[in-house]
Amino acid sequence: MPPAQRHPTMADVAERAGVSPSTVSRTLRGLPTVSPDVRARVEQAARELKFRVSRQAASLVTGRTGVVAVLVPTLNSWFMGSALSSLALLLRAADMQLAVYVIPDMAERAAFFEHLPARRNADALLVFSFDLTDEESAHLDDLGMPVIYVSQHVEGRPSVYVDDVAGARTATRHLLNLGHRRIAFVATVGASGFTFSSHERLTGYREALTEAGVPLDDDLVVAARPQDRRTTLEAVGKLLGLREPPTAVFAEQDELAAAVISALRATRIEVPQRMSVLGFDDQQLAEWFDLSTVAQSPTDMGRVAGELALRLIDDGDGDASAGDRERHIVLPTTLIPRSTTAPPPGPPEERERRDGGD
Repeated sequence: MPPAQRHPTMADVAERAGVSPSTVSRTLRGLPTVSPDVRARVEQAARELKFRVSRQAASLVTGRTGVVAVLVPTLNSWFMGSALSSLALLLRAADMQLAVYVIPDMAERAAFFEHLPARRNADALLVFSFDLTDEESAHLDDLGMPVIYVSQHVEGRPSVYVDDVAGARTATRHLLNLGHRRIAFVATVGASGFTFSSHERLTGYREALTEAGVPLDDDLVVAARPQDRRTTLEAVGKLLGLREPPTAVFAEQDELAAAVISALRATRIEVPQRMSVLGFDDQQLAEWFDLSTVAQSPTDMGRVAGELALRLIDDGDGDASAGDRERHIVLPTTLIPRSTTAPPPGPPEERERRDGGD
């Protein structure tokens, strides 16, 4: 039956455009590996033939589901919301669907790795911010699909992340360059088994202090939960109770920095006149607080991770090649100085003169 009397196929489009069916597939999925000239010919041929890809038919032919799965510890965060939004937009443009597996606690995590529901329901899996055991990583390696780690650096696996150590070094150097020498670090207390970059950012903080010849002081490192006011008050109380309190605080996340500012204001300590505060992320609340911070872009991270997933799917190597296993895409961070950081206060008599005292 001639093409005009039946539904056109991908082979028909390929013949009219003068390319292979695989090139038609890559073009119509929006992958960046097709030249503009070839893309224009394929799209023109598809329009002339009124060709549309049937997801079910494509799955039967290629063995693919047209789905990318993600594994996340929570949806209740600025980072996850931004990353998944950009990922979903990218996949929609490529005629792919997004399946989200939310694993908020260790019980559900154990169930996920026991049943591995993504095995039959996706073409690739993106793993966001999980500190996996060797056994769990081995289970994912056996899925027979590309597995990409996002917002974390995993040796020997494709990973998309920011250099948290370098970002924290830059943040601490900013405070050092302002003249601070007593700089505290406030880490995030998180659920066991999930990564929150505490170790990497603490490492960068310590490296910058050592580089500047400032002795490390474990009393200046405290921890709190951003959404738990009591733990933040206790952490700030520990710092203010030191014989020589800090003049600046580097908080691991913007939410935690905002909580620290609130706790300082409760004790009538002005920011930045008495205490500088700096965060990490540059989420929306950083603008509300006019917070100095280190900016990262979860929007870019979701997009880049999605592009890598589509490329690995298109390569058709479910286990990923040796080169792809070692592929690490590092996205930049940027220092954003705002009004919560300033030089440290001078001696008491200098502060009195500055504040209008006798």
